[in-house]
Amino acid sequence: MRRRRGTLPAVPAALALLAATAGCAAPAGAGDVSSRAAGTATAVAPAPLPPVVDHVTTDDPVVFLTYDDGAERDPRFIDLVRDRRLPVGMFLTDSVTGPGYGHFARLRAVGATLQNHTLDHPALPGLPLAAQRAQICGQQRKLAARFGVRPRLFRPPYGRYDTATLRAAAECGIAAVVLWRVTLEPDGHLTYRHGPRRLIPGDIIAVPSGEAPPLSLAERTARLLGELEKRGLEAGRLEDHVGRVLR
Repeated sequence: MRRRRGTLPAVPAALALLAATAGCAAPAGAGDVSSRAAGTATAVAPAPLPPVVDHVTTDDPVVFLTYDDGAERDPRFIDLVRDRRLPVGMFLTDSVTGPGYGHFARLRAVGATLQNHTLDHPALPGLPLAAQRAQICGQQRKLAARFGVRPRLFRPPYGRYDTATLRAAAECGIAAVVLWRVTLEPDGHLTYRHGPRRLIPGDIIAVPSGEAPPLSLAERTARLLGELEKRGLEAGRLEDHVGRVLR
């Protein structure tokens, strides 16, 4: 089981607004064709760094369900997402998910969104920019080839990142780097990285993949939904709310 420890401060969303891009941006310094032809190459400005969020400020009574890696392929979870119309986000790692992409195609068909969690799940801080870009852009290309989508959200493995991670994410077309405030543990209880020790509107909840967890993915999610109902909350679509922050 890949677990994430420690708390990393979120970068305020106001720090950056990411222009819409697709795939990896052209390297800095690459001039536009007409300018080169005229002998006056124009440097391409680097893309703004994406914001890092672990909580979304909102007046809506919603929280956001995000699932990591893709190791757990519980068919009952697909039924739950379909029956409850859950707008869940699946942050996929190619080396984990690759043999079972068909499962995630079925999840996408019932309303889940597919997001980026790197090719191989390495700890990114300290890796060269090119290596981090290969991990993030590589997974963008994999998901585009398999599903025709280029994710706008990215979660760094273990919730760890550095400036090179943000630069690589920007160059790969990522709009926001998504961490989490709350974790749904394998036994179904919730833990909190910081702030109130209870669910509040705008919380991003991470559900890590488990190795033989005591509760299945569907059982853990159903227990969480019961807790949301007690608190007058429901699952929201993260992309929609992050998009409001970026506008």
